[in-house]
Parts: sequence; C-alpha cells; structure tokens
Amino acid sequence: MLTSARNKVGAYVQLAQADACRFDGARLFRRSKFDRIFISYGLSMIPDWQAALRMSCAHLAPGGQLHVLDFSDQAGWPHWFGNGLNHWLANFHVTPRLDLSRALETVAAETGGHAQCSQLYRGYSQYGIVHLPG
Repeated sequence: MLTSARNKVGAYVQLAQADACRFDGARLFRRSKFDRIFISYGLSMIPDWQAALRMSCAHLAPGGQLHVLDFSDQAGWPHWFGNGLNHWLANFHVTPRLDLSRALETVAAETGGHAQCSQLYRGYSQYGIVHLPG
C-alpha cells in the first residue's frame, strides 16, 4: 500500500509504516503534533480501534482535527447487500465500527473537543471529525 501511495503522491508527502496504537510522530516525522490526521477505511481493520482514535487525538495540535471515514451499517441498502458486503469484508478481517459516532464523542470529550459524525451513501460509510480546541 505504501508503494502504491508513494507512486501517486511522489515526493510531496512523507509516508511511513506505523502502528496506529503505538504511533510516534516525533520519531517517524520529526514532529509530535499535526494539524490534521486522516484515517480512511482503516479503523475497521484495527483490533483496538478506540486506542487508535485516542492516539490520533494525542498527536493533534491545538485546533487540530481528526477525520475518520469507514464502513457503516448499510441501513439504506437492501438486506442482502449489507449481509453480502459484511461477509466479504470479514474475509479480509474488516469489521465495520458501528459505534464510531459514540467513540468519537467520547474521545472528543476526553480531549476537551467536540465531534460530529454523519452517514454517507445511504449508510454505506460514515464520516466523523473530532475538533480540538484552539
């Protein structure tokens, strides 16, 4: 995945392999705080995904934002579609985090920030943001 990403972004973006629950921004990128952190379709593959959210927020600068996009409950789709998608995702150890909204609110409260979360594409995915105070 990193090779594919490097080919797409070139030298404009610095990429590194890391553990989302043991992330060390100072070691990997020579900076400990970030203005924006993005997790796109990754939480559904991290066993301790709540720890990954907390670690991400711990690396946000004042006024920073954590953006999360991941699979949702498929509520707006036919039952057979949701069941089929979830069965297919399970083959790759992907588990939709259906309580993402609540988890983002919890992490936001712990950091003094606020969260917002919305469903996209009839519940195919969900998008959440944690905003830290400036």
